[in-house]
Amino acid sequence: MKYLRTLLFSFLAMCIPQYALAFESHSEQLVAIDSPLAILALVIFFASYLLVIFEEKLHLPKSKPMIFSAGLLWVVAAIVGNQLGVSHETMQIAVTHNLEEFAELFLFLLVAMIYINALEERNIFEALKGYLINRGFNYQQLFWVTSGIAFVLSPVADNLTTALIMGAVVMAVGRDSPKFIAQTCIVIVVAANAGGAFSPFGDITTLMVWQSGHATFFDFFQLFVPSLVNYLIPALIISRYVPKGQPLKQGEFVEVKSGGFLVVGLFLATITLAVTFENLLGLPPYLGMMFGLSLLFLTIYLKKRQLQKGHEDSEFNVFSKLAIPEWDTLLFFFGVMYCVGALGFLGYLTSISQVMYGDWGATAANVTAGAISAIIDNIPVMFAILTMQPDMDHFQWLLITFTAGVGGSLLSVGSAAGVALMGTAKGHYTFMAHLKWTWAIGLGYAGGIITHFLLNS
Repeated sequence: MKYLRTLLFSFLAMCIPQYALAFESHSEQLVAIDSPLAILALVIFFASYLLVIFEEKLHLPKSKPMIFSAGLLWVVAAIVGNQLGVSHETMQIAVTHNLEEFAELFLFLLVAMIYINALEERNIFEALKGYLINRGFNYQQLFWVTSGIAFVLSPVADNLTTALIMGAVVMAVGRDSPKFIAQTCIVIVVAANAGGAFSPFGDITTLMVWQSGHATFFDFFQLFVPSLVNYLIPALIISRYVPKGQPLKQGEFVEVKSGGFLVVGLFLATITLAVTFENLLGLPPYLGMMFGLSLLFLTIYLKKRQLQKGHEDSEFNVFSKLAIPEWDTLLFFFGVMYCVGALGFLGYLTSISQVMYGDWGATAANVTAGAISAIIDNIPVMFAILTMQPDMDHFQWLLITFTAGVGGSLLSVGSAAGVALMGTAKGHYTFMAHLKWTWAIGLGYAGGIITHFLLNS
């Protein structure tokens, strides 16, 4: 049961920082983790998460099992609560208490996804890919260029998008060298996760910590050097085994569509607005993001008028089609949030917090949490910790931000970047190919933690 609780802690790390406060009082009122129904709720939760893990094989969107489980778990929680005399008013407060915080995260992510999809539609990423493919780099140079770009791009574009872009480049130029594809994809995953760990925009975990108030926007940059060490150690080791030679030039240069670089500028301006709204005006970051989204919409309107005057209807039709955001991801957040809420209501999070942060101590708990994220995914890990709200200082909050962000690199299934690349590079980048180099990635993980202690403690 202790092992299950530890796994639960990791998965519960997914959406919103202040969530712990929402259920702290309710967890104290309802201690029912030994109830058969409460144990059933835990089994349902892990069964639904198994379906999420095998999403690629089952072709079942991850939001569906999580939303289903969320409803089922709250039914179980309500039955247990009724048995223990909890009033309907208390149940309703427990269910809806954190809806405001979820809405904030939802709006923030929605804006970011719309911008990323707009950049994709304007061929920004395709142009970058075409440029790299036709530069004539050898395998060693491509290894460092693609992983290096992944490290510097993921703080803005998020680790999943970055890994897919760089993975497409590697697949295009390295089709004659499966070994090169496998080794480079491994380091791209490490680099994308490491790059996302020192930016509030690089990963959902860092965004949650930022919104929770445990770190300011600029605090995350204290993790830059540890993240760099985390990336460079395995990259230097694996680079010694990258094949020699030079792939043939292939493909054509892709031109950025009209207004593409303007969208890039608007995206950077929107990020600046989010930071400014929080630091200078005391307003929530999501409001700055929404204001930045309005700038994009106004730009599209003006572009529409311009193209209509020039009778370029076809170009306008393409420009006006913003890609649909990742609704599956956004709804998945909702499902996990409410699953965690039900388990917290039953008393599981209080028990887990006592074991990990009471018995083990913050450092051991945070380092272990990062390693567990290689199995359960870093986003749920962070949500669990924020939900439990352990009493930690600023240094420890940065430590868990770092370990949860880069710990998923230890296994290919530990992060969205790794799972996505396994899908796009089938037969080349696999679970076993990544596992072969887990020891080198582990050295980077340890090196990053030591660096954080040396620089920031």
